[in-house]
Amino acid sequence: MHAMQYSFALPADYSTDVIRERVARTGHLLDDWPGLGLKAYLIRERGKDGSPVNQYAPFYLWHTVEGMNSFLWEGAFQRPTDDFGRPAVRQWTGLAYEEGGAAGSRALLAVLRRQRVPEGVPLAEGAADAVRETGRLAGLDGALLAAAVVDTGRWELVHFSLHAGEAPGGTEGEVFRVLHLSGPGRGLLTRGRQW
Repeated sequence: MHAMQYSFALPADYSTDVIRERVARTGHLLDDWPGLGLKAYLIRERGKDGSPVNQYAPFYLWHTVEGMNSFLWEGAFQRPTDDFGRPAVRQWTGLAYEEGGAAGSRALLAVLRRQRVPEGVPLAEGAADAVRETGRLAGLDGALLAAAVVDTGRWELVHFSLHAGEAPGGTEGEVFRVLHLSGPGRGLLTRGRQW
């Protein structure tokens, strides 16, 4: 499993309805993309859910590198790049993935928590903690899924979870609203730890 995210910071006075309409018009285009586990079309709005900014920040889980590369290099990624400029695309390697008890529900919000992989802790122990935390997040009421991914260039760990309702207690991080969820290969994402 591979994860990917890019984001577009939007002006404070930017109408997020423009993004909502864009996703309503084009979100379905990845509903059958080969190699894509899922894409969550995420938005944050200044002053809502604790957000200090307006931001469009889709998050992807890929079950094949070929699908990710095809998206980036064969034209689909060109559309948002043409409209908003070329963003930095962050990529992470998967550590764990779990489906939650609300897996069949509509995703309302996502929570992303970024943290450093702790210094002085054996890497195997840090990875095992990430796997356990993924299981804990997936077990929360209303959770659709949870994943843990890592960028070993920055030693940054990201916990990503989708929820059918408001964020339950026990979740920390940036809260995003989910405008659309494309999940053509969600069932192909390997559950549990990724090694």
